[in-house]
Amino acid sequence: MAPSAVEVETTTVPNLATLKLQAAGPYKELAATKYDADGEAGLKGHEAAKYPHYLPTWDRTQKYPPLEPFEHKEHGKDADPSYPNLLPDGAVTVTNLTPTIGTEVRGIQLSTLTAAGKDELARFVAERKVVAFRDQDFADLPIDEALNYGSYFGRHHIHPTSGAPAGYPEIHLVHRGAGDRSAEAFFAKRTSSVAWHSDVSYERQPPGTTFLYVLDRPATGGDTLFADAAEAYRRLSPLFRQRLHGLRATHSAAEQAASSLARGGVQRREPVINEHPLVRTHPVTGEKAIYVNPQFTRDIVGLKKEESDAILKFLYDHLAYGADFHARVKWEPRTVVVWDNRVTQHSALVDWSDGQRRHLARITPQAERPFETPFEG
Repeated sequence: MAPSAVEVETTTVPNLATLKLQAAGPYKELAATKYDADGEAGLKGHEAAKYPHYLPTWDRTQKYPPLEPFEHKEHGKDADPSYPNLLPDGAVTVTNLTPTIGTEVRGIQLSTLTAAGKDELARFVAERKVVAFRDQDFADLPIDEALNYGSYFGRHHIHPTSGAPAGYPEIHLVHRGAGDRSAEAFFAKRTSSVAWHSDVSYERQPPGTTFLYVLDRPATGGDTLFADAAEAYRRLSPLFRQRLHGLRATHSAAEQAASSLARGGVQRREPVINEHPLVRTHPVTGEKAIYVNPQFTRDIVGLKKEESDAILKFLYDHLAYGADFHARVKWEPRTVVVWDNRVTQHSALVDWSDGQRRHLARITPQAERPFETPFEG
């Protein structure tokens, strides 16, 4: 198993006891903080979890030091762009969901890829932004093997607040248990569960190539939306794109940590605040993408609050309303979705109300520190 991620952060964060819980978002508010192992099997007539060893646990004794910088190797740079190992002629079916974002692939088993095939996977995902691989055996692999596979793409990120399988803090779990009706109370106060974000963008070296695989799912509902942040950038006028270049924004983990503690959850690491460019460049494709999100971005450095709020709201709305650069992934059994957190945003949907379980596991390799290349017009 690859070593756990560590990275030195020195930014001072607010006192969590007095922090106003802002912009936590419905996806985070709906996240479970407790798990009763005895109550899961057959709860209220529902079936037990298909993968009980993947059920979430929260160990309050687990504490991790600040994350330290590391040198990330971007394997997509080494890939053959004709994809002979990932997409061999005649062996796979490739279906694009939209012109710029989203692809379904059938006929290749990710777990069997060679190093060359993994290099091609990194590049293909960077180009198509999100790819759903169907009929995969990822969930049936020993967790050690799944983590070893993911470590090829970067150092594992350990989430500071989410549940994890016992003994495997590197696995981030998305779990709404059987019989869970918390969405009813949520929708009594809110109109939508959509909460666009790029995972843990507050880290100094946020994730790149990311894996999410389904363990249990409702019969219908619980899809995941993805937005193409590179296409969103291209849609802006040249003058507006030029103005965004050189700007930096703060991304904060403090609100997420405070929300977890307020709900009886855990805090494995002290929360951090980092600055990243508003326009981020992908190291393989060279594409530029908008890199702010309402879950974790707080303000634009050097601007007054009203100025910062106005620009951020425009960018959030632009990304959220751009249905013509969105893709919607439906979860079939044995699906692994691989996406690039550097050039996309996503949101889970809480749109089923019959208490069926939704259970997924995420492997989250960290990548390079976000950087910006000069404006090109």
